[in-house]
Amino acid sequence: MVIKPEVYTSTGEEETLSLGRRLAPLLKSGSIVALRGTLGAGKTCFAKGIARGLGIEEELTSPTYSIVSEYECTNKIPLYHIDAYRLNGNDDFSAIGGEEIVFGKGISLIEWSDRIEAFIPPDAFRVDIKINEDGTRLIRVYSMKTSPGDDKK
Repeated sequence: MVIKPEVYTSTGEEETLSLGRRLAPLLKSGSIVALRGTLGAGKTCFAKGIARGLGIEEELTSPTYSIVSEYECTNKIPLYHIDAYRLNGNDDFSAIGGEEIVFGKGISLIEWSDRIEAFIPPDAFRVDIKINEDGTRLIRVYSMKTSPGDDKK
């Protein structure tokens, strides 16, 4: 699915959660959301919003050490929350069975997705989060089939 690039400014955690909830209805079996941003930018917060939007009541936590956490959506589709921060690239992800996860029937949320770019298909949703000088977050949401610069006139 191609979506027009949209840019938001979040002034806090509740706004970031809300943006994640807004993306959730667009996700279906096989969807991939590639999250990028610096440490503390709000990737996990955005992922929590998606999980809530998918009806997951369990608290989503960053799987930094376990790499992958699995949850069940209300429609019984598995949600895989992947943190690629500790991976040294595509080979590491492949070694833990990454293909079966992201190309399976679940929904995959991938933090630090730039570390495993080979596993991010062209139709994935991309979420880039940047911390502004004033502490707000600039959140850009788009399909990888569109260019991040398409939102600039």
